Amino acid sequence: MSDTAASLKRKIGTAGELQSVVRTMKAVAASSIGQYENAVRALEDYYRTVQLGLVACLGQAQPLPLAAQAQRPTADVVVAVVFGSDQGLVGQFNDVMADLVVKTLAGLPNQNTVWAVGERIRSRLGETDLTMGKSFRLPSSIGAITALVAQLLMEIETLRDSEHVAQVVVFHNSPHAGAIYGPGFKNLLPLDEAWRRDLTALPWPNKLLPEVMNGGEATLLAFVREYLFVSLFKACAESLTSENASRLAAMQRAEKNIDELLETLKGSFHRLRQSGIDEELFDVISGFEALKSI
Repeated sequence: MSDTAASLKRKIGTAGELQSVVRTMKAVAASSIGQYENAVRALEDYYRTVQLGLVACLGQAQPLPLAAQAQRPTADVVVAVVFGSDQGLVGQFNDVMADLVVKTLAGLPNQNTVWAVGERIRSRLGETDLTMGKSFRLPSSIGAITALVAQLLMEIETLRDSEHVAQVVVFHNSPHAGAIYGPGFKNLLPLDEAWRRDLTALPWPNKLLPEVMNGGEATLLAFVREYLFVSLFKACAESLTSENASRLAAMQRAEKNIDELLETLKGSFHRLRQSGIDEELFDVISGFEALKSI
């Protein structure tokens, strides 16, 4: 059934309204990306500073008590902290992350429990055979990340005191060059000898080697706390950056599709209108010719 001029005008109006909504959501996503990207860049500098502080402390310290505690022979639980998305229009954001979590944890011999940050990723992981543990609300702004990270660290410390935790792994999407985002994971705990070797292998930025004067152990523990905090904060900020980048890409595709649809609808409307005008002109000319022949 062919469209009438009235129906085409309604479709053009509806597409125009949808275009306005898409442009608004695109602007919001672009603004959010800027905030999170700035936070991630700032965290990179701070993260590097914390690493250098740990290098200075570990160069003079004895093996970490935390590491010895993490290597208890009875430890058998792996906690996976998974960052997802709680909003729509992000494509396969949660599905890609869930697939990585399932694949990675399947290769670990320990008992696994999953802590989901976000209801949608929890729902997606709940469809698998993984054991679901605690659930956390996903921050909606930069300012809310600090409270989430503090809550996560408190829960991790409580769990370490009450159960035998062998490992804490953080899963999150992060921005990738040449792609919108990519899934990955980081071992947060234990802070074992392998972690210490990798960290102390970092080069010092100048020839003046550091020295920790007094309270070396207290300073080391303070840097460890900051290391855990900034690692979780960075993971959350990168996940939110990736989420908004995915939404921005979806809005850009939607805007392009709407522009093409509007162009098609307007072309059809103009052709239909021109056809009507041509018919009316033909009727006028036909009538004129008929009157001339009388």
